[in-house]
Amino acid sequence: MEISNNVFYAAIVGFLLLNFHALFSEAQQEYTNNKQSDCGNPTNATLGNACNSVSSCLSYLTFRSISPYTTPATIASLLNSTAAAISTANDLSGDADEAIPVTTNLIVPVNCSCSGSGLYYQYNSSYVLKTNDTYFSMANSTFQGLTTCQALIAQNTYGERNLTSGLNVSVPLRCACPTSNQTQAGFKYLITYMISQGESVGSIAQQFGVDVQSVLDANKLSGNNIFFFTPLMVPLKQEPNKTQLVITTTTPPPPPPPPSAVPSGDGDSDSSTKWVIVGVVVGAGLVVILGIFLFFYCRRRRQSQLPEAKKVSVSEIDTGKNLFDSSTNESWSVSLDGLRDAVASLTVYKFEELQKATNFFSEKNRIKGSVYRASFKGDDAAIKELQGDVSGEINILVQINHTNIIRLSGFCVSKGNTYLVYEFAQNGSLDNWLHSTKHENSITLNWKQRVQIAYDVADALNYLHNYTNPVHIHKNLNSGNVLLDSNFRAKVSNFGLARTVNDEEEGGFQLTRHVIGTRGYMPPEYTENGVISPKMDVFAFGVVILELLSGREAIAGEVMLAASISDVLEGKDGEREKIRVFMDPILDSEYPLVLAHSLAQLAKRCVSSDYNSRPAMSEVLTTLSKIQSTTLDWDPSEES
Repeated sequence: MEISNNVFYAAIVGFLLLNFHALFSEAQQEYTNNKQSDCGNPTNATLGNACNSVSSCLSYLTFRSISPYTTPATIASLLNSTAAAISTANDLSGDADEAIPVTTNLIVPVNCSCSGSGLYYQYNSSYVLKTNDTYFSMANSTFQGLTTCQALIAQNTYGERNLTSGLNVSVPLRCACPTSNQTQAGFKYLITYMISQGESVGSIAQQFGVDVQSVLDANKLSGNNIFFFTPLMVPLKQEPNKTQLVITTTTPPPPPPPPSAVPSGDGDSDSSTKWVIVGVVVGAGLVVILGIFLFFYCRRRRQSQLPEAKKVSVSEIDTGKNLFDSSTNESWSVSLDGLRDAVASLTVYKFEELQKATNFFSEKNRIKGSVYRASFKGDDAAIKELQGDVSGEINILVQINHTNIIRLSGFCVSKGNTYLVYEFAQNGSLDNWLHSTKHENSITLNWKQRVQIAYDVADALNYLHNYTNPVHIHKNLNSGNVLLDSNFRAKVSNFGLARTVNDEEEGGFQLTRHVIGTRGYMPPEYTENGVISPKMDVFAFGVVILELLSGREAIAGEVMLAASISDVLEGKDGEREKIRVFMDPILDSEYPLVLAHSLAQLAKRCVSSDYNSRPAMSEVLTTLSKIQSTTLDWDPSEES
């Protein structure tokens, strides 16, 4: 009996080892099956497409032009893309304002990543609510099924009854990355395709030149039961083109039924059913055993890993593209992890293209330091010249996407230097608006804009701390790294010092002897003991709030702005007058004193010297959401 048990256990281990890759490479996306219409009933299918082992990739969405989204520029604004990317993908002229005929099907390339709770793929956009907007109408009308009301509810702090005109809503757009099985079969991309009236799985497969079974597998479908105007994931071996979006409703022969055992009689059928039940029970047990096995395997492997990442030259990575300027043979040392995904999802520029876009890096195009303004086919961009290994920043930026985080769109390597190409923020950095006296037409930031900026930055940090896996810490947040777009919406930038931390295994913090950052924004536990945690971002954010309130710099001489708020809020007597004195004189008393006091109290908690007394970013965002909501209803004329 003992020998039999040993043989049995050996068989289980053998089964696990042989099937380890198969079990974890077949995670496919589940078709929504028209469940997106029930907003109060979230399911895995409606919350998003399941993540697999690939953290990020180049993916594609489809969108049908409809008023007011009938130009590359307006569609790009809605879907957080660029007019140039949309024009290129759809063979348009390149004019951002080119009129696109209504109901034209379009391809929109996006950088898809495993974000949110770490369970679902998505690409993040945002949307400012209009009168009578609901989560259902946004998902199924405005965004044409590229998201669901269930996903919108799950990733926003506003309840359905609290939606009011002017609120900014985060919009997770559905996308996905190929599984290992799909990659082995030659599939490189997935496109989120909106089903039109009369289409079938067969006609869609024929439309994109793929086999029917691959589409069925990609959506966990066993038959041709699909619904009009719901998203279907279609695996592709090549990048999609506009000719594939020409709808055809001619139904080809039905797909073959899935393989199954043929019953030979009632008795055999009952017997088969029993064995199926036994198989399910045994399978579940194997999964549990496999989970335990993997836990100890990964833990031991983690402990045995060296702290230094393996290094590899970019030229060793098979990308199918030449990443080097032809004028140099210099290599670029970068970390291997995630770079293949980065190269696949980013545009690789030639140095000559950057020269042309920046007028040969002229002083006229210089924004600040080594950052230059560029223009590619009418789309503005910011190009940052860097030296040394910048793979860490690249690998972080391609794995995260949020409307309030600056987007990395491409890069170039030339003569030992790296050039990163970012989206362009038309209104520059926050510190210039708060601390510089030179503004065109004497424009200044008003109270509502300042509250919105604070909310945007908090939203970005909350995403980094609570919706990425592992947790990301910016580590160098300051008003200079907060950029403002044409609508004065904030975007967090400069992830050169960013770190990741495993909340479960490392207690939510790391230690370092190399303390580096911006004076006035670093918390005491970091400067004194080298403690790195999400709470250091909270401290820096508190300083940014104080800058927004007062217009003062984070540090003046040896006086820290973070230390001054305690005196302002100390005691009750004269507190209102102290707040008025503390506030930015440029505001000229055009702000609600009660809300300014609430924001100052929040900032005081954030800059507490006691690490444990600071709130988490989720709590900060909730508080700011209430302040922002009240601000939208505030009438300046009511202030005395």
